[in-house]
Amino acid sequence: MSDYQGGCAHVHTHARAEPIDNHVCHCNVCKAVTGQQTTHVAFFKHGDLAVDHPERLKRQPFNAGNPDGPLELCTCAECGAAIMLDDRQGRIRVAVPNIMGYDDAHFPAASYHAFYDDTKGYPKPADGRPVYAALRPEFVWPKGA
Repeated sequence: MSDYQGGCAHVHTHARAEPIDNHVCHCNVCKAVTGQQTTHVAFFKHGDLAVDHPERLKRQPFNAGNPDGPLELCTCAECGAAIMLDDRQGRIRVAVPNIMGYDDAHFPAASYHAFYDDTKGYPKPADGRPVYAALRPEFVWPKGA
């Protein structure tokens, strides 16, 4: 297993297993939160991505258009760094390697494109990876806490 460590100077994350999903996200929420056209996203089972100081996290809805949705963006209460996405249902935790303090070089490449919508006005990815309008069809959400 690779050593996935992220976070900031005040709060650290560490993965205890490989990601259960690893994709390039094209969704509008990721675009709004990251400011990126596409975002490399890795899902871990909730218990597989540990955080050393959860009491130092500030939590806000990940999707401003759905504030009661399951995902929360967790940032460091001291410096404001993005740390992870946490699922209130206890199914997953999400790492965005290039903005959450991970070493991109140690992360596996995304295996597919998710949430691509051809009405957005930019070309369909042509890098050889599968492209889906949602998560990959065989993805199964883990059971929650």
